[in-house]
Amino acid sequence: MKIKLPILIGLISFFAFSVQAQDPQLVQFYAAPLQLNPAMAGVHPGKWRAVANYRQQWNSILNTRPFRTISASFDAKSPVNRGDFVAYGFTAMRDEAGQADYTRTSVDASLAFMKQLDGSRYRSYDQYLIGGAQLGFGQHSLDPDNLWFSSQFNNSTESIDQTISSGETIENSSDLYVNLNAGLLWYAVFDDNKSFYVGGALHHINAPKVSFIENSNAPSLDTKWTAHLGGEIPFTSNLSILPAVAVVGQGPSLISLYGANFRFTNRDWNELAIRAGAWGHLVKDFNGSLATPAVTFTAILEVERWNVGISYDVSANQLSPPTNGRGAFELSVIYYQPGSRREKVECPKM
Repeated sequence: MKIKLPILIGLISFFAFSVQAQDPQLVQFYAAPLQLNPAMAGVHPGKWRAVANYRQQWNSILNTRPFRTISASFDAKSPVNRGDFVAYGFTAMRDEAGQADYTRTSVDASLAFMKQLDGSRYRSYDQYLIGGAQLGFGQHSLDPDNLWFSSQFNNSTESIDQTISSGETIENSSDLYVNLNAGLLWYAVFDDNKSFYVGGALHHINAPKVSFIENSNAPSLDTKWTAHLGGEIPFTSNLSILPAVAVVGQGPSLISLYGANFRFTNRDWNELAIRAGAWGHLVKDFNGSLATPAVTFTAILEVERWNVGISYDVSANQLSPPTNGRGAFELSVIYYQPGSRREKVECPKM
């Protein structure tokens, strides 16, 4: 174990550096709407919404330098026609990974149009088609002093000697790059606890270049595609289930998150609801085969305008022994500001 642990730490740190073209992924994707799909702007029952997310991973191995992802978003909507809305907002993310303090930072402005679809006058449900786009900036950075190269290996001491020049010239940060994202979403709300939605998005459509070496022919940041769907199915007036799935692909990487949360509500005027569920992970490994590295357990508390979620990843398969099953901790907080009658929209619970 004394040999395996440093090797595992090195692999994780190297993996974080070598896959700089891959975006971080939150397991509570349903609680990070603008990070998931630009068309999610305005999809909430209030006038405006504020969201905060925090994820920490590999703390059991990396101790003081675990992977951390912090994101926040704000979005609001305004009526433009009868039943139609324009939604706008912004989202920001900071991701830290590995021993090299590899950091990815992005800030995007969002704009979406929510079109209420026409239907029969006997139609007893609401449905919307939403198109959204994001435009923003991003930058990657790291600390080259925390990196070592094979040229710094001292054969006489059989150890790394960082006083030896590596011969590498690496900048502390990449240039700022422009980022363009877009997405679509359709949903229908059939009843207070019965709904369905499906959507898709493309991130980094312009494939910006990210490099720590000046005037280099660095590869472009791979365009990321996302497909997601979900809904709510009632069992009784108090109990329902909210299944969902999100599939994300970027370059050679592929991850699928799937599962469900059960929801129980007291149905009072001051509504209180609790959710609990489990989520599976399906990823493509280095060999191109599919693997299940973790299972996530979730708990969510809804108190009037507030929605607070907590989840924990339990490592599985090959990751379980070196981590003792300890994976990632994730927290989400959502607040809705109630709107006027003109601003109220029936939206699916996510």
